[in-house]
Amino acid sequence: MIGMVRVWALAAALGVAAVASTVPAGAVRAAAAEVIDAKVNIALNSLLADSPAAQAIAEKAVAVLVFPEIIKGGLGFGGQYGEGALRRNDATVGYYNIASASFGFQIGAQSYSQALFFMTEDALRYLDQSKGFEVGADANVAVINQGMNVDATSTTIQDPIVGFAFGQKGLMAGATFEGSKITRFTPKR
Repeated sequence: MIGMVRVWALAAALGVAAVASTVPAGAVRAAAAEVIDAKVNIALNSLLADSPAAQAIAEKAVAVLVFPEIIKGGLGFGGQYGEGALRRNDATVGYYNIASASFGFQIGAQSYSQALFFMTEDALRYLDQSKGFEVGADANVAVINQGMNVDATSTTIQDPIVGFAFGQKGLMAGATFEGSKITRFTPKR
């Protein structure tokens, strides 16, 4: 019994260390606006160049929230964090971070990019007015795989928010939208 408690205590300690290592210094000290904008440009251009579905959706969207790098890791306990920018008419109109924590059977680390296309003014207004927007609880997101061939007039993009996860690197399986909290912040200048 005592041996099992030690194993769980060690697993919990390693999980906390894994979560702490996944939260970059930017979580405590936000990146500069220019750095975020440059990374958003690269990520969004890459997505649009590689995905006809994303191109078609972008043409109909009122705005897009891009997180160019979300770092996710876990060992029992897990977490993720990233910073991004909301673009409307090709101009940044706000900066947001995305974070979540989890517990369960998980091990590994990965980074990926995420783009949330806002298809309606109401969905965009809700993001703007909320003090913390939780995907899955506050808003449903239609998730499209990067390689998926989607017709821009299909019912898939009739959802108010359409999300893409792309550019995955690392050893942790999958990228989730559910349970992620998105919050507006002011980057350093």
